[in-house]
Amino acid sequence: MNLNSPIFDRIRSRPRRAEQAQPKSASQNGPRCEHPGCQGAGEHRAPKGRSNEGEYWRFCLEHVREYNASYNYFAGMTDDAVARYQKESLVGHRPTWSMGVKAPGKGPGAPEASTEFVFEDPLGVFRAAGFAHRAEAEPRKPTVGPVARKAYDALGLDESVDAATVKARYKQLVKQVHPDANGGDRSLEDRLREIINAYNTLKAAGRA
Repeated sequence: MNLNSPIFDRIRSRPRRAEQAQPKSASQNGPRCEHPGCQGAGEHRAPKGRSNEGEYWRFCLEHVREYNASYNYFAGMTDDAVARYQKESLVGHRPTWSMGVKAPGKGPGAPEASTEFVFEDPLGVFRAAGFAHRAEAEPRKPTVGPVARKAYDALGLDESVDAATVKARYKQLVKQVHPDANGGDRSLEDRLREIINAYNTLKAAGRA
């Protein structure tokens, strides 16, 4: 190949800057914003709502901010329905039963079957070895999910306390950290917010 040929003198390449300077339409960049009348690029997803799980609107930055500011997943639900949903969310919306009890039978009126293992020790062999009968063992503390356990920790309580104790502890802590009780000092506002959120979590779970 002769690199000194005059043919190479007539080769011209298109500058890259010229391509970059050309405006691209929203369709070239991706889907358009689905807000009525908007021609911008729909680069941001927004959930369509509770009845359309897994489906999303496509909005530009301005309209996705506007949509998120007014979005309410619980719109149209009663207070009882919201509280029930929040309680069920602690266990991932899966059915639960008490420890040692099987799920209720499928037939109408079927009794709950216990899975409690009971053994007989007529000679006292296990008792002598330090194994007490299960019925005489220390009562098992109620178990809670990680969200509720974190809420109990935030209030400085054990998960075995009753609802009245939770409510009394909540009122006590709020009085301690509220700005009105500290001469207007707002340095404990984060702690106050943590206490309120913890109480609301336990209340939604029926434990306060």
